[in-house]
Amino acid sequence: MENDIPKIDLPQDWVIGKLSEKDLGLLSLYANYPCRLKAGVFVLCLSGEVEASINLTQFKVEGGSFITILPGTIFQIHKIAGNLQIYFMGFSSDFISQANVSKSIMDMHYIMKNNPICELKEGAQSLLKDYFELLIKTYQFCAPQLNRNITNHLFSSVLIGLGAMYKDTTTDKSNLSKAEQIGKNFIQLVMQNYTTQRNVAWYAKRLGITQAHLSTIVKQTTGKTCVEIITSMVIMDAKAQLKSTHLSIHDIAYALNFTNMSFFGKYFKRHVGMSPQEYRNS
Repeated sequence: MENDIPKIDLPQDWVIGKLSEKDLGLLSLYANYPCRLKAGVFVLCLSGEVEASINLTQFKVEGGSFITILPGTIFQIHKIAGNLQIYFMGFSSDFISQANVSKSIMDMHYIMKNNPICELKEGAQSLLKDYFELLIKTYQFCAPQLNRNITNHLFSSVLIGLGAMYKDTTTDKSNLSKAEQIGKNFIQLVMQNYTTQRNVAWYAKRLGITQAHLSTIVKQTTGKTCVEIITSMVIMDAKAQLKSTHLSIHDIAYALNFTNMSFFGKYFKRHVGMSPQEYRNS
């Protein structure tokens, strides 16, 4: 089961399992370079510490944390320490794209995307551990009989439970200032549109403010310029595809909406210091 931990995507609808210190080699798959996940992954960390980047933000995950990694997330592990014990559950991109769940449940994705780490109370940790153990036994004994309809009900129940849990634990963190909310909305828009939109004016128009006002707010709230944030997402995605896929550089440039491979190569080298091919070979 441990060998089925999803790296990019899953060949089957879902997997579930647990990892400990002896499985650190498997987790190193995510440590050498950023990976853009197609699968959706839910992780319960009971002990140990993991420092990881989820999209543009670096997090420190400790025992008693629940992590939601949504499809399309660019993920990388930087450091693992302590006596690691984690449970994971993953759903393939193909299954998620066809899952028959209500809009209200899918809307929880936005809460989880903005708050990927959820700190759990002791009782919730124990409950979730028992839940994962039950699903692991179910998977081991009944996997061939678990058709997509049953898996769809499982996925819906997981999202409902997580939605309630995230709402309960993130309420106190939602009192953002107007400037912080604009900065947060900008980053969310970038994550959704960076492959097709790299013009700051486009984002300002979508947010209903002037470009100058957006630039000032983003710099104040994040310490970075709008262009730096957009560029960071583009470069992270490019690095992830160069290292974790066999796509040609031409196809990667096309996927990131560059007019030609030459422009992509110059853009990448300007920000990384080497060409896409040199980075792939490094």
